[in-house]
Amino acid sequence: MPHFTTSGLSLAYEVHGAGAPVLCVHGFASSGKVNWIDTGWVETLTGAGYQAITLDNRGHGASDKPHDPELYYPSQMADDAIALLDHLGIGRAAVLGYSMGARIAAFMAFSHPERVAAAIFGGMGTNLINGLTDGNDIIAGLRAPDLSDLTRPTARQFRIFADHTGSDREALAACMETSRQPMARADVRRIEVPVLVAVGEADEMAGRPEALAELLPHGEAVLIPRRDHMRATGDKVFKSATLEFLGRTFPIAQES
Repeated sequence: MPHFTTSGLSLAYEVHGAGAPVLCVHGFASSGKVNWIDTGWVETLTGAGYQAITLDNRGHGASDKPHDPELYYPSQMADDAIALLDHLGIGRAAVLGYSMGARIAAFMAFSHPERVAAAIFGGMGTNLINGLTDGNDIIAGLRAPDLSDLTRPTARQFRIFADHTGSDREALAACMETSRQPMARADVRRIEVPVLVAVGEADEMAGRPEALAELLPHGEAVLIPRRDHMRATGDKVFKSATLEFLGRTFPIAQES
């Protein structure tokens, strides 16, 4: 995988296809491959005529994995994503984020609106504002000596996922400490780019999509039927809603 350097960290990325660029920002404990390639998202986007750019966030995948919690605030990871666009010579892109990646996309849209043509917040509803209540359980699960020591479902779920992806669990624990920083309600109201908020009907981690969409000046909501936080990622309803939204807000004829 190619890498670029920003803020002293080497971060991995991949570029797929050609056309109007869509930057895909993965969720916590995932990677560009797991979140976007393995779920069919890259194939979906490139098949529709878009260029799909996947990034391994700091602490994840093939990117550097510092253990300092002070290096994982969402504003810092949003700056990483902007630095990747700079590295690729892309002026404006649509941003597709899932879970933590959606939080990063929100900070991008707030701080760099001239670079974000449209944004999709997958797996992130009102908890963008309220924060993640299960974060301490996840940290405890990542640092536990063994999976058998864990009883709380969320802690077990993320520990299993982290082990499945071969992650650096201490880097993830550091990331969870600060990456869940909420966005101020007043700042959400100042995000001027078009935003699609897509959350699974059975997702208990994200918060409701409709309430967040109502706060956004140009927000829309879609509820993904019968899907929880993990299983909504590659859902066909999520994909079709995203393509329809991009077709209106960032059509493939766009130049970056």
